[in-house]
Amino acid sequence: MAKLNFGGLQENVVVREEFSLEQAKETLSNEVIAVIGYGIQGPGQALNLRDNGFNVIVGQRKNTSSWYKAVKDGWVPGKNLFSIENAAKHGTLLMYLLSDAGQIEQWKVICPYLTEGKSLYFSHGFGITFHEKTGIVPPKDVDVFLVAPKGSGTSLRRLFVQGKGINSSYAVYQNYTGKAVGKCIALGMGIGSGYLFETNFQNEVYSDLTGERGILMGALEGLFEAQYNVLRKNGHSPSEAFNETIEELTQSLMPLVAENGMDWMYANTSVTAQRGALDWRHKFRDATAPVFEELYEKVKSGQEAERVISLGKKPDYRENLEKELKEIRESEMWQAGAQVRKLRPDNDPNENEIRIESEDRVMF
Repeated sequence: MAKLNFGGLQENVVVREEFSLEQAKETLSNEVIAVIGYGIQGPGQALNLRDNGFNVIVGQRKNTSSWYKAVKDGWVPGKNLFSIENAAKHGTLLMYLLSDAGQIEQWKVICPYLTEGKSLYFSHGFGITFHEKTGIVPPKDVDVFLVAPKGSGTSLRRLFVQGKGINSSYAVYQNYTGKAVGKCIALGMGIGSGYLFETNFQNEVYSDLTGERGILMGALEGLFEAQYNVLRKNGHSPSEAFNETIEELTQSLMPLVAENGMDWMYANTSVTAQRGALDWRHKFRDATAPVFEELYEKVKSGQEAERVISLGKKPDYRENLEKELKEIRESEMWQAGAQVRKLRPDNDPNENEIRIESEDRVMF
């Protein structure tokens, strides 16, 4: 394994050069990989594996939007597209990629097919880590492991098609056959990971839930709204407020940060911007640190998991969810965003029509 060194702290990572695609295919040559769930992560992982030459089938609830999406993507009913139960029956390695709520609901269907020597794969540590709440406790005589791409299933697929990859974490929970590590890494390479870094189920879910609620989505949207609203209140137009708050960040700055790091950005900007950013970053850090501390403790204690599970069980959950999503979608800020995106020189007229409509929504 390769090593990353952070001031004396070493991390184990697996890169493509040391675990080739051919080695991955050889490791899984006798496996029937059953991708259970064709929602957010399912399509990207299943299609990447299929394109890379692995033996893949898909299990999805029939006559759902995700079932029809799978058919559109080239999966053939009765050949490599089955009901969840039949896919679990035929598969030797089950990739459990339903939503967290879906995993809880379908566990009694899946569990009888986890016979001795099979493998159970996750892309999220939620079900296992919070097993007292989810009821997901695998049999002792199967391998259990995860590969968690650090991005959406859509991004995983897009980057794969471009010949690139998303970095992923990997972890082994049970190694009954003694081959779980190899199978886990092989799948990580098979789905198109850039490189794999080691973690455990608990750390994966703690960091994942914190990230989603924090900088990746919750905090990001909150900061967007705060700055946009201040600019609008002070007489700036919607276009100016949106461009200064979001468009410049996403289209100009973040690609440079991704390529070179934030330290490079600080060193390669005007003195005015540099001085202001250096001064104000401390205030934003100190103001938000207590919120992040509270967030992490609620994740670690299981309160966030309990909230997700309990709310998801309510019969009016989807109706209330749509109201919350509509509030964001129809806000002036994101309506302005829709107009600004249409004016980009390289705009794809269909790009702004993308909507994910699936009963299998999952977190990143």
